[in-house]
Amino acid sequence: MSRLIEREDIGHVARLTLNSPQNFNALSMRMIDALSDALREIETDEHVRAVILAGAGKAFCAGHDLREMQAARGDTDAGRGAYDTLFNRCAGMMQMLPALPQPVIAQVHGVATAAGCQLVASCDLAVAAEGTRFGVNGVNIGLFCATPMVALTRAVPAKAAFEMLTTGEFIDAARARELGLINRVAPPESLAEETLHMAHAIAAKLPIAVRMGKRAFHAQRGLSLSDAYSSAGETMCENMMLPETDEGISAFLEKRKPRWS
Repeated sequence: MSRLIEREDIGHVARLTLNSPQNFNALSMRMIDALSDALREIETDEHVRAVILAGAGKAFCAGHDLREMQAARGDTDAGRGAYDTLFNRCAGMMQMLPALPQPVIAQVHGVATAAGCQLVASCDLAVAAEGTRFGVNGVNIGLFCATPMVALTRAVPAKAAFEMLTTGEFIDAARARELGLINRVAPPESLAEETLHMAHAIAAKLPIAVRMGKRAFHAQRGLSLSDAYSSAGETMCENMMLPETDEGISAFLEKRKPRWS
């Protein structure tokens, strides 16, 4: 059996590929656990400076595995327990993405629906191929996408998110970029190249500064304006005290490239 998550390291970039094309990379329990394991491995890998999350086959991710979910229902008590486990495990995996030290870029094609759209919204950045469709479509089958809603409402304006959640309609890549769900749109044949270009641009920066910056970015989002400035100021001070930053500033003033080890 092939691995559910394929990892390829390209310089300082790690590309993780959801590898279950036969069910459009659905987030089965096994897929959630496999991706969680891969993220834990990367978390402590000092060589990796940026991460790309992609999908094999015709789609990025079609959301939860509905066949698996329906089979787990059983009687009321057993089904509720199974669903608690599934959604808690999935929520834990989604929260690993912003918590990961390295920036994570979703490389999206085909469709990203329900928990697949949640996966895109949970990544730090996203590049999508022209023609990609995004949706939180559970309402069409009587299941409101409540857990995907959490990530979606933190990525796009509230009214746009609520429209997607209640109508079950898809948006295209251009609209997704307009709303802020993704950063860039690329021709399908250039998607991997465009995503890797972004990843390499991030990986070329001082790793410790990017890691500190990502942590500070997510930490300040839920704070009041005053507390956000206080938190960000602490990060700036910590960053300024780094010898590598001192070298970077000196190099800029002396019009040369930084000599970072």
